[in-house]
Amino acid sequence: MSALPHPDLVLFQGETPFPILPAVDHYAGSEKLMRKALSLQQELGPVFDITCDCEDGAQAGAEAKHAAMAAGIVMSDENLFGRVGARIHDITHPHWEADVDILVGKAGSRLAFLTLPKPRSVADVSRQIDAIRDAETSHGVNRQIPVHVLIETHGALRDAWEIAALERVESLDFGLMDFVSGHHGAIPGAAMRSPGQFDHPLVARAKCDIAAAALANGVVPSHNVTTELKDLDYIRRDAERARQEFGYLRMWSIHPNQIVPIVEAMRPNFSEVEDASQILVAAQDKHWGPIQHAGKLHDRASYRYYWELLKRARATGMKIPAEATIRFFQE
Repeated sequence: MSALPHPDLVLFQGETPFPILPAVDHYAGSEKLMRKALSLQQELGPVFDITCDCEDGAQAGAEAKHAAMAAGIVMSDENLFGRVGARIHDITHPHWEADVDILVGKAGSRLAFLTLPKPRSVADVSRQIDAIRDAETSHGVNRQIPVHVLIETHGALRDAWEIAALERVESLDFGLMDFVSGHHGAIPGAAMRSPGQFDHPLVARAKCDIAAAALANGVVPSHNVTTELKDLDYIRRDAERARQEFGYLRMWSIHPNQIVPIVEAMRPNFSEVEDASQILVAAQDKHWGPIQHAGKLHDRASYRYYWELLKRARATGMKIPAEATIRFFQE
């Protein structure tokens, strides 16, 4: 790292840095699929997270066994990048507290995050975060495990701003299928897929509200899955609309075919990455005072934008120009 002032030290003084997460959150419900995802992650690098699903993945009566297996996946040597989390049962399920105890007790040191599904209110989220905190204390886990919250009920959407403001919430995720189902037929089934999922006013409103609440509170908005599994252009278009029209910085996947097109759609424009690199190198040389670049004035406001863009680009596996890599990303 250069001896000149680093952007992390000067551009966000007194502020919590915005989380820079991989562009894809990939869900896997069985041990076989979890290990397959780990193998793909080793091949592609940490451009996607893996969520071990202890909600839909666990068979009734085998919840504890499934949670212990997921914890083993998190702690395995195959988890090279530390980007594996887990989804627990929702707060109405009798096993959710045991999920927390097992996952935190066995894998708290390496869990990338815990995802909380179907909260009905900010009170539900607060209660589950308290349980995670208690489990960390009882198991001697000396870190705060980040929390991702699924917004898929009317109550959670109503409280989205309060949920996003809670300590350790890192991502707000839109749960499209349950959200549409919760409207009792008032929203047609066509809104569970494209183009309806982007065009129906009630669904579009929910997506906008969630993204706005997340971004205003320094939290990453994560878009719902696409139901298309084979048509890569269709998958890419869904991700592009989520990113360009609704401001989502991350998207779920449920099949390995979906990962690469989503990552590609979420990447910044390469020319903007080049501009960001040149602007930030010149700004660092001026100790982060104002500069001119291509006839335009830049100061710390634009530096913050370009620095976050550069970090997002790197998180998607983009090649960063050499000078910026040397200055900003070499440990």
